[in-house]
Amino acid sequence: MSLADAVNEAITRATGEVFRAKRTRDVAGGDIHAASVVEDGARRYFVKANRAANLPMFEAEAAALDALAAAHTLRVPRPVVSGTADGRAFLVLEFFDLAGRGDAARLGEQLAALHRVPQARFGWTRDNWIGATPQPNPASEDWIAFWRDARLGFQFALAAKNGYGGALQRDGETLRANLAAFFDGYTPVPSLLHGDLWGGNHGYLPDGTPVLFDPACYVGDRECDLAMTELFGGFAADFHAAYRAAWPLDAGYAVRRTLYNLYHILNHANLFGGGYAAQAARMTASLLAHIR
Repeated sequence: MSLADAVNEAITRATGEVFRAKRTRDVAGGDIHAASVVEDGARRYFVKANRAANLPMFEAEAAALDALAAAHTLRVPRPVVSGTADGRAFLVLEFFDLAGRGDAARLGEQLAALHRVPQARFGWTRDNWIGATPQPNPASEDWIAFWRDARLGFQFALAAKNGYGGALQRDGETLRANLAAFFDGYTPVPSLLHGDLWGGNHGYLPDGTPVLFDPACYVGDRECDLAMTELFGGFAADFHAAYRAAWPLDAGYAVRRTLYNLYHILNHANLFGGGYAAQAARMTASLLAHIR
C-alpha cells in the first residue's frame, strides 16, 4: 500500500469519517521530516513522514502534544494518527493555518500557566528526541543530578565521540562537578516544558491565538524554556514581559540561561558541526568564570 493510501485509511479509521485526499501539497517541515498538507475539500491535515525506523520519534511527539494539550493552558495541534506504510513512517496532525504574528503577551501568560501546572518529579514518562538526537528523560527527584547527567553529560559524551575533545571536555567535566554553585538559594519547581522552544516552533492562528508545536517535552526547570526563547530570538518583547509579570524570574536566571542553552549548543555541535563546538567551549568557559 502506498503511503498516501495508508494515510487516507488511517485518518478514516481514527476519525470515523471517510477521508480521501483530493489535494496534497508539500510544505516546510523542519530539518528532519518531510511535511505535507492533505485535504479532501472539507478537511485538512498536516502530515509528517520519514523512514519507517523513525516511527518512535512520531509516537514520542504525539505523546508530548497530548501532554501539553492535557494541561489546558496552550493551544497545540492534536495528533490524529501515526503508522507505517511502504517503508515510511507518518504522523497526522490537526492542521493550523498559522500567521507570523499574534498575541505574544498571551503566549507569555499561557506559557507561565503551563509551567505552574504541578508535576511530581523531573524527567518524563518516556525518552524522546531533541531534533534528531535521543533525549533521555529518567525520573528524578534531583534536578541538579538530572541536568548534570541526562542533559550535559549525555551531550558532552556525544561530543567526545564526535571528536570534540580538549578544553571543551576538560571544562565540561569541571562544570558538571560544580553545578550546585549555580543553584545557591534557588530550588527549581518541576514544570512541564515544551523542551525545544525556539522561535520556529511557535505561531499564531488568524485570530491571534498562540500555538506551539514540535515539542521535546520533559519535566524540568521552567527557566530551560525561557532560556531557549532567547537563544535564537524570534519572540516579541511582549512575550517576555508578560511571562515575567505572570511569574517573575529569579535573579540567578541571568547566569543559568547560559547553562541551559549550553545543552542546545552542544546538541547543535553534535548534529551540525561548524562553529557550534567552539561556541559551546566559550559558553562553558564563561560559566566556569562565575564559580572561580
